[in-house]
Amino acid sequence: MFFVYLAIIILIPIYAQMKVKGTYKKYSQVAASSGMTGAETARAILDQNGLYHVRVEETPGVLSDHYDPRDKTVRLSTDNYHGHSVAGVAVAAHEVGHAIQDQEGYAFLRIRHALVPVANFGSNISWILILIGMLASMSGLLLAGIIFMAAAVLFQIVTLPVEFNASSRAMDQVVALGVIRNDEERETKKVLNAAAMTYVAAALVAVLELVRLILVYTGMRSED
Repeated sequence: MFFVYLAIIILIPIYAQMKVKGTYKKYSQVAASSGMTGAETARAILDQNGLYHVRVEETPGVLSDHYDPRDKTVRLSTDNYHGHSVAGVAVAAHEVGHAIQDQEGYAFLRIRHALVPVANFGSNISWILILIGMLASMSGLLLAGIIFMAAAVLFQIVTLPVEFNASSRAMDQVVALGVIRNDEERETKKVLNAAAMTYVAAALVAVLELVRLILVYTGMRSED
């Protein structure tokens, strides 16, 4: 049974990564009818929403795109920044979606930002406590590790509505601005959905692992 569980938590993230890379590769070769680059798309959506102060910059790497709320910058990977593809447009619009969330004070984004230091600390310390607790049969340490891990899991769960909302905003913006045609909406949604799957997979694996450790703790307590 443990090997089945192990296979599940390994295969789910691998499948999600393969899905997003395959979908991105496919639609990065399909040109958007508007001819707009990812950078132009991002700038147009930002200006449309009055976010003139938010910068759009190129960043190295593949699928390294992100929005940095600290210095109000949308950073797009080289291919998406300069490219005219459906994939590039979709990714750029998604990252701008986060900028709009930031501007509007979107509740789940604010919660996620507040959880960052707690989640980082929890993910770093939790496994140390868990391993010591399990090896030394110290249920108290195991419980402490589980609590710290729960904070990291909560961060991943809160990330889901943030990402889905950003994708929804992205679709609304690229359609409203005419960046994509009606017949391109399906392809754009495929790119956004594939990207969202990686967050769903990460959250699912984290929850499964947390549940497993809780069961281990319960079993340990029953033996005390």
